[in-house]
Amino acid sequence: MADLRVNFLGLELSNPVIIGSGPLNRCGLSMKKGIAAGAGAVITETIVNEVRKNVRPRLVKKDNGLQNIRLYSDYTLEEWEKEISLIKKVKSVCIANIMGHTPSEMAYIAGHAEKFGADAVELNSAIPHGEGLEVLSAKPDIVYELVNRVVKTVDIPVMLKLSPNVSNIAALAQAAEKAGASGISAINTVRSILGIDIETGKPLLPTFGGYSGEPIRPIGLAAVATAAQAVNLEISGIGGISSWEHAVEYIMLGAKTVQLQTSVILKGYEQIEKILNGLSAWMDKKGYASIEDFRGKALSKLKSFEEIRVEPYTAVLSNPCPRPDCRLCITGCLYNAIAKSAALEVCVDQNLCSGCGLCLSVCPEGCFSLDWGE
Repeated sequence: MADLRVNFLGLELSNPVIIGSGPLNRCGLSMKKGIAAGAGAVITETIVNEVRKNVRPRLVKKDNGLQNIRLYSDYTLEEWEKEISLIKKVKSVCIANIMGHTPSEMAYIAGHAEKFGADAVELNSAIPHGEGLEVLSAKPDIVYELVNRVVKTVDIPVMLKLSPNVSNIAALAQAAEKAGASGISAINTVRSILGIDIETGKPLLPTFGGYSGEPIRPIGLAAVATAAQAVNLEISGIGGISSWEHAVEYIMLGAKTVQLQTSVILKGYEQIEKILNGLSAWMDKKGYASIEDFRGKALSKLKSFEEIRVEPYTAVLSNPCPRPDCRLCITGCLYNAIAKSAALEVCVDQNLCSGCGLCLSVCPEGCFSLDWGE
C-alpha cells in the first residue's frame, strides 16, 4: 500500500496535503477541523503585529473561482499564543503564516510564533490588495534581507510564500535560498477583479482582491516548476487544487506538499479524504511506494523554448468521428485543414495542416492524434 508520509522542512507529515493559510485556519478550533479531516499540516491565517478590521462583504464566488478582500487575521499577535496552543494540544504540525512591513517586524512576529509553539513559519511577502503589493515581494535584495533576518532570529524552518504578481519568480526564489530559507510555497492569490454587475455598474467587491480556485492552477503550476528549476529548496504547491490529479500535477513538477483552501471552502472538508484516497489508489495502481517515487517526474520533460525542435507533425484522424453534428474541430482549425466530406466524414488536408495540435484537445471524442509527417 502506498505510503503518503513526507518529510517537509524537516517536519514529519502523515501526508502531503496541507490546509493553507486563509479563513479556514482563523483560530485553533478551526485548524483542529483540518487535522481531524486528515490534513498533514495546517498553516495559520496571516498573523500580523497590528490588527486591522476586515471589511464586509469580503468574499465572492464566480464559476470555480473565489475573490477575497480579507487582509489577514483579526486576532492580535498575543491572542495567537492561545490559538496555536489549542492546535498543538492534538497531534499536528502547525506552521505560522506571518506578515510584517519590514524585515525587523517580520522577525519580531516570527520570534513570537516560535515561542507560541509553531513548527515553522511561512513568510507572506505580499497580498494582492491593500498593503504590501510592491513593498516586499518584487525585489530580490529586499526578499534576501527579509528572509535572512527571520532565519537569524528563529530556530524553526522558514518558508517564503511567493506572489504571482511579480516579474521574476526564479530570482526571488534564489534570493530566499541564498538567505537561508528552508522552503518555498507558491503561489499566493492573484490580483483580480472577479466581475462587474452590469445592471448597477458596481464591481462584485469594491476593490481589487485575491483570486483563488481552479482557474489559477496553470499559474501555480508554472510558478512551482520555475522555482523547482531555479533552487534546491523544498516546495509547497498552491493554487486551484481540488482533486488528487491536481495534487499529482504539482508533485510531478517538484512540489513536496500541496496546500488547499478554496476547494475546501467551496466543497467541504470531505475534499481532503477524497484527495488522499484518490492519490493512494493511483500510487498503488502505478506501483509508486512513496511520494518521492514520482516527485519531479515532469520537470525533466519541461524544456526551454530554445530546446524545442520543430518537428514535421500533422494531425490525423485516428478514430472515425461518431458525431456528424459536431463541428468543434472544424471551427477550431486555424488553418482550414479540417472539413467534412459529402458523406459527413471528417477529413484532414495534410497540405494545409501545420500540426498545431488544437484539434486533439477540442475534440470531445479523442478522434485526432499527431503523426510524423513525410
